[in-house]
Amino acid sequence: MGKIRIQQIRSKIGSTQRQKRTLQALGLRKVNAAVEVEATHQILGMVKKVRHLVKVENIK
Repeated sequence: MGKIRIQQIRSKIGSTQRQKRTLQALGLRKVNAAVEVEATHQILGMVKKVRHLVKVENIK
């Protein structure tokens, strides 16, 4: 699998505790923070759970 860039675009205020922990596990702490990670099935599942808070781009 390739790498993806995940950027937090919305605040986690008002989100459930589970969504907040998912953002933290992805390495996102603040709005506009971005991380580059390997696109594994586990990471893609986590992104799916918080897709309304993040933006995802493929890296080539």
